[in-house]
Amino acid sequence: MTSGSAVLATDPLTLADVEDRARAVLAPEVYDFVAGGSGGESTLNANRSAFDRCHLVPRVLSGVDTADTRTTLLGVPASMPVAVAPMAFHSLVHPDGEPAVSRAAAAAGVPFTAATLASCPLDELASAGGDLFLQLYWLRDRARTEWLIGEAERLGARALILTVDVPFMGRRLRDLRNGFAVPAHAAPVNLADGQRGGGQSVGGHAASVIDPTLSWSDVDRVRRRTRLPLVLKGVLDPADARRAVDLGVDGLVVSNHGGRQLDGAVPSLLALPAIRDEVGDACEVLLDSGVRSGTDVLRALALGASGVLLGRPVLWGLASGGEQGVTGVLELLRSELEVSMALAGAPNVAAAGWLGVRWGSGAYGREES
Repeated sequence: MTSGSAVLATDPLTLADVEDRARAVLAPEVYDFVAGGSGGESTLNANRSAFDRCHLVPRVLSGVDTADTRTTLLGVPASMPVAVAPMAFHSLVHPDGEPAVSRAAAAAGVPFTAATLASCPLDELASAGGDLFLQLYWLRDRARTEWLIGEAERLGARALILTVDVPFMGRRLRDLRNGFAVPAHAAPVNLADGQRGGGQSVGGHAASVIDPTLSWSDVDRVRRRTRLPLVLKGVLDPADARRAVDLGVDGLVVSNHGGRQLDGAVPSLLALPAIRDEVGDACEVLLDSGVRSGTDVLRALALGASGVLLGRPVLWGLASGGEQGVTGVLELLRSELEVSMALAGAPNVAAAGWLGVRWGSGAYGREES
């Protein structure tokens, strides 16, 4: 097993390096919009602390030379257990926006999740040739919600990801201090005319378009409405996970919205094992919030995740290098994952799910039986 091809001295060696490059080229208020969390950012910081406290127990003498990172996510073949997370307003960080990210994801062999608040039409993103997921907010405009579901089906999307942790936006202090508003060029074009919010604050725009009354009966309605696999994003409580399974949901994303909603919420990685134990194999379980390396992906797999959604690092790659920058982020992550799996003695993704984990406190997570 080798560590990959030689790199130039100027090539980023970690996703943190990519973030540093993005920070250097972005306007400070745009960087803060992407990087920031809600409130005092305790959950934002706790997401990373949880990964740092999660220690893998490698298996030795396994004879693993090259680890196979290929898997399936929601029935879609993927080159690694990673999909691009839904994120709004890509055009804020680079003029090529979502199309560049969707093309890079297609080339890398990972699914791309188009956001309801994307600044590019869905049909253009579907034309990238890769596997498309659609993230859905429950809109006050029910006709537009129906239209988005219909477009996902018409365009061949492979899954519908309903975000359930945003009745309204968390109080994001960096944006408030900066007086940040979405510029017209990045406005969400998939909303109806008059609802796109150019020039509004993010929180104010969200309050005007997102319906805070989303409930389990609405989830049931969406489940009955679409033939697409349905995933709920933003689940942290095992009881909610069980109820989702009972309604026929196909997948869950264990997520605290990257620390951007309830400040003080449990880190996603800490919530993951109990949710996986609750639902077993009844549905797929993904994770987001805080993933910053291939080793982090392996940690999530060891704790029961089927894969992860990668968010901010994708935007850092886009900001610093456009489509090529996103390609570099995905290549770096896959290379790190391959090396970490081989060093841990996991020849494939299924084997990674049985690695032992020791927390910084000394308590064990999922272990090989």
